[in-house]
Amino acid sequence: MARSRVTAQGQISVPADIRRKLGVGPGSVLEWKEDDGRIVVQRAGRFSSEDIHRALFRSKAPERKSLEQLKEGIRDRVRKRYARG
Repeated sequence: MARSRVTAQGQISVPADIRRKLGVGPGSVLEWKEDDGRIVVQRAGRFSSEDIHRALFRSKAPERKSLEQLKEGIRDRVRKRYARG
């Protein structure tokens, strides 16, 4: 059983074997949940842009775009946002 000690600042270190199993490293986010009197720690879920689009616009699937189309869309948006004059 892996163990951690809580510091005076409320911080803990996640044991290396647990970090490997969870696939977490510096900057990773962990979720803490109570489940029937037990505390469960898990890696925070990751969502793709398609998952977010489905949640926001349930009626229509996103149109697939190439990487070049995505980059061009970003360039256009930046040009419009920061245009002078």
